[in-house]
Amino acid sequence: MVNKDFVLRKIKLIQEDLGRLEDLEKYSFSQIVADFVKMSAVERLLEKIIMWAIDINQHLIAELGKGDEKVRGYEDTFWVLADLGVYSQDFAKKIAPSAGLRNRLVHEYNDTKVEIIYKSVGEVISRYAKYCHYILKFLSKHSSKK
Repeated sequence: MVNKDFVLRKIKLIQEDLGRLEDLEKYSFSQIVADFVKMSAVERLLEKIIMWAIDINQHLIAELGKGDEKVRGYEDTFWVLADLGVYSQDFAKKIAPSAGLRNRLVHEYNDTKVEIIYKSVGEVISRYAKYCHYILKFLSKHSSKK
C-alpha cells in the first residue's frame, strides 16, 4: 500500500529545496564557483532533491510494481515509474539521467566539471517541479481509485 504521508513529506522536501536552489540560480557561474559556501550549497541541494525523488520512486515501485521490474540502478527507477503510468516515457528520458548527476556529486568523481553542475541547476528546477506535479497527480488518482 502506498504510504501517502511518506510521499507527500518527500515532495514537500523537494519543493522546499527547489526554492532554495532557485535563490542560488540568480548568481552567475563565476559568483557560484568563487564562493565555496554557495557551490557547496548547490551541490548538496541537487543531491538531496534527486535522492528524495529516488526514495519516492523506490517506494512506489515496491508498492505498485509486479516484482519483476528491472532496476539495476537509480536511473532505472525513473523509467519504471513511466512504465507504471506515473508520467510519460518522454519525461522519463529527460529526468532519468539526473541520477547520474547525483552519483557524480555523492562519489565526488574527479572529472565532474563545475560547469556541468551549474548548468544542471535550471534543468533540475524545471524537471523536478514537473516531477512533483506528476507524482501528486498520480497520488491523487491512485487514492481516488480505492
